[in-house]
Amino acid sequence: MACSNCQSVLPKPNDWVKGKLVGTGSFGTVNLAMNKSTGGLFVVKSAHIGAGCEALSNEVKILESLSSSPYIVQYLGTEKHQGNLNVFMEYMAGGSLADVAQKFGGSLDEEVVRLYTREILHGLQHLHQHGIVHCDLKCKNVLLGSSGNIKLADFGCAKRLDVSADIWSLGCTVIEMATGRYPWAGEVSNPVASVLRIANGDEIPQLPTHFSKEGLDFLTRCLERDPQKRFTAEELLHHPFLSRSSRRSCQQRQYAFSPTSVFEVHDFEDTCDVDDDDELESSRGHEKFSIRNSFSRHDRPVGITAWQQEDSTLWSSGSWITVRSG
Repeated sequence: MACSNCQSVLPKPNDWVKGKLVGTGSFGTVNLAMNKSTGGLFVVKSAHIGAGCEALSNEVKILESLSSSPYIVQYLGTEKHQGNLNVFMEYMAGGSLADVAQKFGGSLDEEVVRLYTREILHGLQHLHQHGIVHCDLKCKNVLLGSSGNIKLADFGCAKRLDVSADIWSLGCTVIEMATGRYPWAGEVSNPVASVLRIANGDEIPQLPTHFSKEGLDFLTRCLERDPQKRFTAEELLHHPFLSRSSRRSCQQRQYAFSPTSVFEVHDFEDTCDVDDDDELESSRGHEKFSIRNSFSRHDRPVGITAWQQEDSTLWSSGSWITVRSG
């Protein structure tokens, strides 16, 4: 599904204006921008010639090679101006998950973590099906739309490799959402030190003590040290930890109903089918559950498929640091 308003937002040369700084990093800056002809908003990543341009150019090549997905931030175009490379991207009003967690007390409720994790996995599944590994998955590189939709962003470090290292990073990202801290934050000075600890040791990060049994099991599947036993994105989408979050998309598509009296009860049935075999083919608005009325829910256990044999390589990088506020 393509960005619904990308064509109206994409500016012509010299027909856009740069606005407030919303992010910065070792490679350049990220600013809010506006198309002067349409008033549409987008963001522009800017880098000067050198390492920054190389990272942005890599991101553009990766995004151009991907088919459109509702779980990947949309690339709008590129412009070179006075030695700078400007890359136009879809604007996600909610900012990064790191921003969101900070604004809501430092961490997120487990039910919200379920919802966000499911959509992150759909994004990872899309990347992996195209032979691409994100290589820098963390809360700062996952963006939130105003309607609660989640999209993966920042592909400057992405690689064309047949590995599943992103799944380990997903486990660390879930811990970060749940606790507000990256793994081993109290024991190491920065995320790079965490990477070195992972590479040179055999331990896994401490799991959130308040998590459900399903949540803890999900994390152990992500943080399996042996890459050949680590679950794939496809397998994790069937994990019981995420089964309840599959209702979300169909619920969002229902028209809101507010009864005018206690006697007015609408009986309806959603057309979304329950079918575990088709679970992986679902996208937003095609999740599997049924409703008889607005107050009933039907849980259904979801099975876990067999492990797949895959090699894994751990990547790390310096990346964009989000500074959105407001």
